[in-house]
Amino acid sequence: MIQFHKAHGGEASIMVTKVDEPSKYGVVVMEEATGMVEKFVEKPKIFVGNKINAGIYLLNPSVLDRIQLRPTSIEKEVFPKIASRAKTLCNGLTRVLDGYWTPRDYITGLRLYLDALRKNTSSKLSSRFSYSWKCFGP
Repeated sequence: MIQFHKAHGGEASIMVTKVDEPSKYGVVVMEEATGMVEKFVEKPKIFVGNKINAGIYLLNPSVLDRIQLRPTSIEKEVFPKIASRAKTLCNGLTRVLDGYWTPRDYITGLRLYLDALRKNTSSKLSSRFSYSWKCFGP
C-alpha cells in the first residue's frame, strides 16, 4: 500500500474492501479503472457500489496539517474535502472482512494482515516473539 500511495501522488490512500451487502456501511464510490474516489455515501438506501472503507489509511502530512485540534471525523469531514479535489485514491483488500467494526473482526483483520506480512516481508516483523492467534466467543 505504501508503494501504491507514493506512486499515485495524491494526498490520501484508503484501503477498501468489497462486501455483499453495502447498505450497512459507508460506501466509497470510485472510478474502478483508476481508484480515484468520487464520493462517500453513508449507508446508502439505493445501490451506489459495494466497496467500503476498510479503515486503513495513508495520509500525506499536508492532510494532517489541515485537521483542526478538536474532535474530528476523518471519514465525514476530511476525506470528502480531499476527494472533491481529486486527491484521494483507493487500494483494495484481497480478502473481504464483513463486519470489520467489531472487536473480534478487528482482531481477525489484524491477524490476516500480520499473516500476510509474515509470508511476504517477514524481515519487517520482530523475531523476538512468537505468536498464535485464537479468537474466543460466540
